[in-house]
Amino acid sequence: MSDSSSANNVPPDPACQPVSWIAAPPAAATVPRGEPCIGGLVPFSSVDWPGALACVVFIAGCPWRCGYCHNPHLQTRAGHYNWHAVLEFLQARRGLLDAVVFSGGEPLSEPQLAQMIRSVRALGFRVALHTAGIYPSRLQALLPRLDWIGFDVKSNAQGYDALTGRPGTSATTEACLDAVLASGVAFECRTTWSPRWLPEPELLALAGHLAHRGVSHYAVQNYRRSPDAAPDAVLSDNAQSELAALFPHFAYR
Repeated sequence: MSDSSSANNVPPDPACQPVSWIAAPPAAATVPRGEPCIGGLVPFSSVDWPGALACVVFIAGCPWRCGYCHNPHLQTRAGHYNWHAVLEFLQARRGLLDAVVFSGGEPLSEPQLAQMIRSVRALGFRVALHTAGIYPSRLQALLPRLDWIGFDVKSNAQGYDALTGRPGTSATTEACLDAVLASGVAFECRTTWSPRWLPEPELLALAGHLAHRGVSHYAVQNYRRSPDAAPDAVLSDNAQSELAALFPHFAYR
């Protein structure tokens, strides 16, 4: 699948390399070549789509190389789960879960994502997408099939290339945000924050830009070196107050 709007700035997706998974639901499997590259699965989550009980399917593959990435093992396209086994698992969870969240990595790197979404919706689940805004035309094509989007906004325009390790990334993110805003699909923008790459004044300027664009739901997530580690830093009370005043819905996590 190509993305002409970002072809000059995003490297091509590497080939999917199947990998054996050792013991994880729904089933251990060696993924055949040509199958979707699913790098992980959380059977039940109440945090990946606020207000929904969801299964989270992690797509392996991302062309960016953010230095603080929490899932570096999902940067390359190596599949751990058989998609048909995942669908059987979801079939058994009908009536128990509300939704399926496609996360990553970057889920839009998966060429079969549209068909995966169709299969999930056929089971009666709502669908959410986590994206960093890397592939504008792919996102545009999927918007009518999505119920919610978690949109990562990593930095201001000046800091994007250094943070992601790729040129031209701010432009693709802005193009994706344009598409989401025009679509009417519910979404939340969120920024993983540390003053090491985004000092408070720059975070506030970024938030002001998003509010001016029409973003109504915004979250700031403290960077942690590991899930159980203390935050890298804590936003000042003044910054938290200023951010809360910018958006009808603001969360600090």
